[in-house]
Amino acid sequence: MTTSTWLPGDWLPLLLVYGSLCVFGAAIVRGYSGFGFSLLSITALSLVLPPVTVVPSIFLLEVAASVRLLPEVWGHVHWRSIRLLLVGCLVATPLGVSALANVPILPMKLALAVFVLVSAILLTRGVAPKSMPGTMGTLGTGIATGLLNGGFGMGGPPLVIFYLSTPAGAAAGRASTIAFIIATDLMGLAAQAREGLITADTFRLAAWFLSPLLLGVWLGS
Repeated sequence: MTTSTWLPGDWLPLLLVYGSLCVFGAAIVRGYSGFGFSLLSITALSLVLPPVTVVPSIFLLEVAASVRLLPEVWGHVHWRSIRLLLVGCLVATPLGVSALANVPILPMKLALAVFVLVSAILLTRGVAPKSMPGTMGTLGTGIATGLLNGGFGMGGPPLVIFYLSTPAGAAAGRASTIAFIIATDLMGLAAQAREGLITADTFRLAAWFLSPLLLGVWLGS
């Protein structure tokens, strides 16, 4: 594995051990709940790597984790909301990826930290709409998800808050989140490729973390 684009070789073994533990822990949460992998893994890995290096690799892993879970949840997906969410996400994802590619590392890390803190507070307090959002609310959630997913690789919190209000219940919310994440991460990877963010190191890093990802998802599910 080349190291010129992210860390000196002396730090590489420690980085890979640390990253594997982070991915494993985040994957357990992913297998159990259907979300949270990107939020946990990117937050932890961004302490030692720039987000522009971390996010594309985590997107590849997120797709791998979601494909593994999709067959068992397919019948519970809330397809009507998924379609509207994807429209908003399709518009906003390239804007988030552009920020990831062009904003300097320190401001991106600060913005990432603020986003994670606010998301944790909202999710801990159980903030959610009282009823299923309408067309405009669903499109707005899709736009927010696209911006955050493209910029930070963390579109989950708005989506989780959205599906907490679904009358279909927890099974539909989990299934819809898994299906939506696959679609949005594929969008994000396409936008990242256009910005030149997908490199050989992206695939090498994802390949190294694939085993702890699959083990963690299996244990969680």
